Amino acid sequence: MRRKPITRRRSPIAPLVAVTAGEPAGIGPDLCVALARARLPARVVIVADREMLRERARALHARVSIADFEAGAAERSRASLTVLHVPLVHRAVAGRLNPGNSPSVLRTLDVAADGCRDGMFDAMVTAPVHKSAINDAGIAFTGHTEYLAARTGAPHVVMMLVGGGMRVALATTHLALKDVPREITRAGLERTLRVLHADLLARFGIARPRIAVAGLNPHAGESGYLGREEIEVITPVLERLRAQGYRLAGPVPADTLFTPARLELADCALAMYHDQGLPVLKHAAFGGGVNVTLGLPIIRTSVDHGTALELAGTGKADAGSLIEAVKLAAQLARSAAMARKNHSPQRHRDTEK
Repeated sequence: MRRKPITRRRSPIAPLVAVTAGEPAGIGPDLCVALARARLPARVVIVADREMLRERARALHARVSIADFEAGAAERSRASLTVLHVPLVHRAVAGRLNPGNSPSVLRTLDVAADGCRDGMFDAMVTAPVHKSAINDAGIAFTGHTEYLAARTGAPHVVMMLVGGGMRVALATTHLALKDVPREITRAGLERTLRVLHADLLARFGIARPRIAVAGLNPHAGESGYLGREEIEVITPVLERLRAQGYRLAGPVPADTLFTPARLELADCALAMYHDQGLPVLKHAAFGGGVNVTLGLPIIRTSVDHGTALELAGTGKADAGSLIEAVKLAAQLARSAAMARKNHSPQRHRDTEK
C-alpha cells in the first residue's frame, strides 16, 4: 500500500537531497563522511547505518557530529551529518565484502527512492554498490539504473554521464558485448531518444537539444560492409524523429563523434553501448563525472566510479564525484521546482487575467 505523501515546504535555494552510502565495505561511507566538510548547494541526508558512519569517521580521524533525520527538521539541525538510519545486518569492515549486508544496501535505495516519490526528498544521490556482492546474496541485481526503474515503475530509463564538458547517454547499459546488437531495436532506440530529448528539455533546460548519435559498427557500418544495424535500425529511427522536429546527427562513427569539433555541435552524445562512450568521458572527467538516470519520475544522480575496496577507511578516497553528483542533483531539483511553478494552475490563471 502506498504511503501517504509527506507535505513539506520546498526550498528552491536548498533542495533536500538523500545520499545513499552504497556498499558498506567500500569507499561510499568515506565519501559520505567527507560531505560533512563540503560546501554544498543542498541540505543532505545520508541514508545509511549511523554506527557504520561513526566507525568510519573514527577510522578516518574525521570529527563528525551526527543527528537523526526527522522530516521537516533537517534544516534546523546543527550536526555536520544528518542521517536517516537504515541498520546493517552485520557490522561493516572496510575492505571486506559481506553479502549478508546486501538487503540493507538495497533498503537504503528503497528508502531514498520512496522518499523522493512521496515528496520528502527533492532528489537522491547514490554512492557505489558492489553488484557481485548483491548477486552473491542470491539477489538478482544488474545496477542502480535498472533497480530504480523497477522500484519507481519507470517504463524506460536512460543512463547518462555528465563531466568534462560532455553529456554521454547510452542506448544499452550493463550487457555483455555479444548481446548488444540484438538489444538495439527500432522501438528501443526511439524510446531512448524520446526520453533523452524530454529530459534535456525539462531537467537541463536546453530549449532545442542537439543529439549526436553514434553508429554501432566501425565506420558506422561502412555502407553495410561492416554491419547493417545502421541501415536497418538506427537511420530509420533518426529519420522518423527528425521529421518530428528532433535535431539529430548520425549515425556518426564513434571514433569521430568524440572529436572537439563534433562535440561543439551537440548538447549530448548517444553511444550504443557502455564501453563505446564512457571511456571517453571518464578520461576527461574521472573523479568528477556524474551519472544521471533519465526517464525516472524522480531525480537520481550518482558517482562515476566503483567501490574501491582497497581505499576504504584509508583516507585516500576522493569525494569529488560525489560532491559533483550532489551539486547536479540540487541543480536539477531547482530546475524541476521552477518548471512546476511555471506550469502550475495558479500561474496559468494569473496569466489569463
